[in-house]
Amino acid sequence: MASADFPEREQLVQKHRRHEKDCGSPEVQIALLTGRLEYLSKHFERHPQDKHSRRGLLHIVSQRKRLLNYLRKEDISRYRAVLAELNLRK
Repeated sequence: MASADFPEREQLVQKHRRHEKDCGSPEVQIALLTGRLEYLSKHFERHPQDKHSRRGLLHIVSQRKRLLNYLRKEDISRYRAVLAELNLRK
């Protein structure tokens, strides 16, 4: 994700990281993908015919789903915390 396309990236990493140098934990990755999905939703309101980006959106949705399933299997309390913080339904 380029920072020009997605300006809130650093704030999401700061908010959801587990320790000082964390930038790749499942919580951070899920937060970044959720932020990217919100950004793309706004993009599609302005550009409804953008089919190429819509394909990317579907890829991001499935990637986030896989990460959520992994986190649910590994640690249910962290999974529930991520769902609550990001206002996701499951």
